[in-house]
Amino acid sequence: MMEPSLSPSAWPELPYGAWAGTCTTLHLWTQIVGKVRLSKSTWVNHSWHVTLYLTARGLTTSPIPDGERQFQIDFDFIDHRLLVSVSDGRQASLPLAPMSVADFSRRLTGLLAELGIAVAIHARPNELPNPISFAEDRIHAAYDADYASRYWRALLQADRVLKVFRARFTGKCSPVHFFWGSNDLAVTRFSGRPAPTHPGGIPHLPDAVTREAYSQEVSSAGFWPGGGGIDQPAFYSYAYPVPVGFSEYPIEPTAAYFHPELREFLLPYEAVRTAQDPEGTLLAFLQSIYKAAAVTAGWDRNRLERDPLPPR
Repeated sequence: MMEPSLSPSAWPELPYGAWAGTCTTLHLWTQIVGKVRLSKSTWVNHSWHVTLYLTARGLTTSPIPDGERQFQIDFDFIDHRLLVSVSDGRQASLPLAPMSVADFSRRLTGLLAELGIAVAIHARPNELPNPISFAEDRIHAAYDADYASRYWRALLQADRVLKVFRARFTGKCSPVHFFWGSNDLAVTRFSGRPAPTHPGGIPHLPDAVTREAYSQEVSSAGFWPGGGGIDQPAFYSYAYPVPVGFSEYPIEPTAAYFHPELREFLLPYEAVRTAQDPEGTLLAFLQSIYKAAAVTAGWDRNRLERDPLPPR
């Protein structure tokens, strides 16, 4: 068993430039694993059936049906392995180490076949420009175990705080879950009102999927590791549709800002990590941007919100 390779900080340093290659490779690996879940799962509104979830060791699909059996796929960022577990007691794994997306795809397919699990997935990445077929991608092959562990630890902290934020809302709300298409951990609150038809246009994602996902008025928030023109990890929050006055609404903390191209508020991860109270700083941001959306869009806040939970 490998020794854990963990940052000593609960909120580790995560400079995007130092691990951009690993970040991209991991994004593509999670797309392959997520597409396995997608291919075997019953469709759930807003594509909630495709997501991954944080665990005490990494990321998981959670149980996936396969006839009368179930199986799950887990990324372990402590021992750096990918594990496939089946409800009949069988398991198979492969090491997480530098390897191309093509090799990862081939080896995972082989593991599933050994366990008697037949899977057919869409062979190209979603939500990325100029996608390369998984079976042909020998460009992306980086895997730095230390930065993979740092990333997971950052996700753990984001997951923990987002769940506190989620608990303050009594209306319809998503789980805190990881979307492998956009490579972000997210939670979404719903006003209870329909939204105008989304224009679509997300690269290599059917417009019908996008329009169903945004068929209702939402305020969404989450954590993104960087890339796509934003070369730093950041927390984000946005509203759809974007209400008049949303981008000008007073927000907290001072490090947060509105990104005009993305049309959402961003708070650099570094500002949270180095804050005297990281959790309080992040919660202030989440609540501030949600308030901006709810006030400018006229949400029924008395019906949808509650004070922090009573004592256990």
